[in-house]
Amino acid sequence: MPAFLSMKRSDFNYHLPTRLIAQHPLSERSASRLLLLERDKGVTRHQRFCELPDFLNSNDLLVFNDARVIPARLWGQKSTGGKVEILIERLTGPNSAVAHIRASKSPQAGSVIHLCERSGSEPGIFQLMVTGREGDLFCVSCEKSIALVQILESIGHMPLPPYIDREDETADRERYQTVYAARQGAVAAPTAGLHFTEDLLAQIDALGVRRVAVTLHVGAGTFQPVREEDIERHVMHSEFVELSEVVCAAVRETRSRGGRVIAIGTTAVRSLESASIATGNIQPFLGDTDIFIYPGYRFHSVDAIVTNFHLPESTLLMLVSAFAGRDVIMDAYSNAIEEEYRFFSYGDAMFITGEKRE
Repeated sequence: MPAFLSMKRSDFNYHLPTRLIAQHPLSERSASRLLLLERDKGVTRHQRFCELPDFLNSNDLLVFNDARVIPARLWGQKSTGGKVEILIERLTGPNSAVAHIRASKSPQAGSVIHLCERSGSEPGIFQLMVTGREGDLFCVSCEKSIALVQILESIGHMPLPPYIDREDETADRERYQTVYAARQGAVAAPTAGLHFTEDLLAQIDALGVRRVAVTLHVGAGTFQPVREEDIERHVMHSEFVELSEVVCAAVRETRSRGGRVIAIGTTAVRSLESASIATGNIQPFLGDTDIFIYPGYRFHSVDAIVTNFHLPESTLLMLVSAFAGRDVIMDAYSNAIEEEYRFFSYGDAMFITGEKRE
């Protein structure tokens, strides 16, 4: 990572009125607003997400993240009666996972947690056993007669981000999920994809635009704040990525014919760049990535990004600043706030395009 730019966490701060944090999705996915940002000119235009096909052409390649969010939040009770809140971070097998556990006293290995349908309700038939620790996380498992995913689907709750100040609702099971979600394992949604509908995808296909998918299982670490003022000292969390040779070939072909590789969301960006950073040429990737992209980074595989608006001082805001330029992004965010765009997971989107400014 080039170190010629000394960036501070506070360089990525901005004031956001609380009223602009979207607490619910719009009734129609593609009705969100779309801020079109030409990064080379710093020019912004205000559109609707349903108009995205107007800014695509047949040479383009769209790269989606097909991760599916699991209902990863659980409530329970220890055998001693103490209340427990569990957030699954990562499935590690059919019957096991690592998780964040919040309790008045941390459970020890061998402890049994009796699971409840909701906070404050009586325990039901499902149980988890704490089997050990993995750093700050707890290793948990269930009986082999039932898959942990089945328990989550039965009594788990959608893990809405901390800035959504409400309990999850039945509608979140569908709306905090992309229409093309396929690979179970994420505990946060790849939110840029929430704006797409089947009809919008069909319009994109009709243009001759190719679509491919990678898988990045977004973890709860995506919401971890950057605590170091010197951002180069930040320790990035790891997330699982799977990127196939089919995707690699599509990226190579697109760039060879002068088309754009358009990442749908920062998770697709991280996947593509993780598969490219070692050699500069994209190669299949399977495993964990802790890539941290901030200003000074040289992009290898991404030409344009569709993304939502990100939290102040977050690694995701640093990523899009690396792509478009910090000043360009901060000006665009100021413009979005003036125009009262809706922010974060259930909010509006940006399409960052244009020639890369050196």
